[in-house]
Amino acid sequence: MIHRTPFILPLIYPSLIWRMPAEKKELFLTFDDGPVPGPTEFVLETLKRFEIKATFFCIGDNIRKHPAVFKAMLAGGHTVGNHTFNHLNGWKTGTLDYVENINACNSELVTQSTPLENTGANNIFRPPYGRITRDQIRALNNYRIIMWDVLSVDYNHKLSDERCLRNTISSSRPGSIVVFHDSYKAEKNLTFALPRFIEHFLSLGFKFNVISE
Repeated sequence: MIHRTPFILPLIYPSLIWRMPAEKKELFLTFDDGPVPGPTEFVLETLKRFEIKATFFCIGDNIRKHPAVFKAMLAGGHTVGNHTFNHLNGWKTGTLDYVENINACNSELVTQSTPLENTGANNIFRPPYGRITRDQIRALNNYRIIMWDVLSVDYNHKLSDERCLRNTISSSRPGSIVVFHDSYKAEKNLTFALPRFIEHFLSLGFKFNVISE
């Protein structure tokens, strides 16, 4: 089960962001697929307890259905980005439909935010499943497309919570963009692994930062 992104992918798609500069002991926590009551609220409470910030890639339809949870995310000072309106697989979606779906998500991000809130809504995007075509990449040249260096695989029910934690820790390194999921599917592994992951790296002197626009 792959947790670290294969080295060949950043070479094939160099315009995408796979990892941040590694000069400092710094990690970049990201969360996909929210906001939803329960898992997202757990993540926000955990981040608040450790006094760290993260980046959330939100599904537009979830923002529409759960605006209060989204606003709590913003109130916590976190950065949010676009994850399409309906969690589309780019490999199975035409470019025009894909871009329209991203624009629909962006409308929700903007509508539910205030001008003073740094949402990153017009700038950062993560393709669901990490699947995006070259035509789609070219069509999204106004976005920073954020991939990842470490995937927790927290959504896999066959993966024990302890192994999820162990594999995510062992795969992380300075500059890693780490993906967890604030979703019901990932909730069991997320609630076990996330606080322990943060505690581990804080004890090693790491800091956590957001992905800026």
